[in-house]
Amino acid sequence: MTAILIGAALVIAGVLDLFWGALRRRPLSDPHRSISDAKPTLEPRGQGLRFLGLVRNWLGIGMIAIGMAILIAYT
Repeated sequence: MTAILIGAALVIAGVLDLFWGALRRRPLSDPHRSISDAKPTLEPRGQGLRFLGLVRNWLGIGMIAIGMAILIAYT
């Protein structure tokens, strides 16, 4: 029972780490105009998919993987 709770906690902590990592890197409200005659927008400029890389998210992905391994082993 304890192993299942530890595995679940690791998965949840890993997901929260990934969310925190994605949110802390860019300002969420920076009004700018994407085109000179367009209305201001809150979309981040040129973020792309770089925030999904393994190098930046290795801790969260590792916690999820270890938590899933514990859950599979003990269920």
